[in-house]
Amino acid sequence: MIPPEDQHEPSGAVEIDYKFLAENCADILCSVGADHAIRYVSPSALDILNRDPGEMIGRDFDELVFSEDISVLDDIGAVAAENGAAYSHVRVRLLKKDQTPVWTSINARCVRDPVSGEPRVYVLSMRDITGRKVLEEKLSALAMTDALTGLWNRRAFDQALRREWKRAVRDESQLSLLLLDLDHFKLLNDQYGHPLGDECLTTVASAISDTVRASDVVCRWGGDEMAIILPGTDHAGAARTAEKVRAAVEALRFRARKNADEWVSVTASVGVVTAISQPDGSVTTPQNLLLAADKALYKAKHDGQNQVVVAPPTVPVTQAADRKFACEKSKHMQGMGGSGEGPPNDTDGL
Repeated sequence: MIPPEDQHEPSGAVEIDYKFLAENCADILCSVGADHAIRYVSPSALDILNRDPGEMIGRDFDELVFSEDISVLDDIGAVAAENGAAYSHVRVRLLKKDQTPVWTSINARCVRDPVSGEPRVYVLSMRDITGRKVLEEKLSALAMTDALTGLWNRRAFDQALRREWKRAVRDESQLSLLLLDLDHFKLLNDQYGHPLGDECLTTVASAISDTVRASDVVCRWGGDEMAIILPGTDHAGAARTAEKVRAAVEALRFRARKNADEWVSVTASVGVVTAISQPDGSVTTPQNLLLAADKALYKAKHDGQNQVVVAPPTVPVTQAADRKFACEKSKHMQGMGGSGEGPPNDTDGL
């Protein structure tokens, strides 16, 4: 705002005031031509990006953008050109002179040619939000993490399953799911107390995480139940992983009481299912994948526990709820039996 006493000063004084604002603004002010060439950058670029504004003039703005975020800017530019939008907002990572990424919030205005209506220049206001972004990611991780075991929680599992499901359909690959339930865990809690139960859960969680691949997703489903998503894993690979997980849990030992010689062990039952993307589009849904793994887990619990039950590799969407499963038996590994019954409402299966 111009002070009243200066309102009648020549226009040059007003322009100096605007220049003063631009040169002292904490955000980076920038103008970019329709050809993406930078025309002006305010001095704040030196503080935020460690770049000399003079050296940025004439450069392609895309050179300053983190490679994975360039498409975000392109999409906004395309929408502005097509729909005539004047304002837009986006979060992207810009690169410092040493190529360190900086999260920025960019408010952009498209200035158009008054005759042709074509975009002529983009005016950008760019704010450093790296600190805010780090905090958001920490809060998001807390919201997605089980406080006791450090595994992903049920919400994170739901998101991961949807994400990996879409990836499997897009890539025409396979996706496997393991549901695991600790056997007689309630009895362990009742007999030895919740501290030992908590120790058991955290140790089992670590054992599972150490057994599977870094790309696999291990989640605490709830209580003593855990889920493991195996991206790009076929039927046989999922069965092998499930057996490794079962054996790793069985090998664990816990001291029943401090300074006592009594040791306690636990076992786990595991249900396994694999979804295969079919050329004709006949594929299961994530919900049916869960249902099939749930049935396999219930059968493992029902048939003696401490074993792996593997459902058939293909669960078509039209048959997932009623499929009768064939058998694949070994010492600790079985296929689904012919009853086709799922877990009743009062079972401790998933």
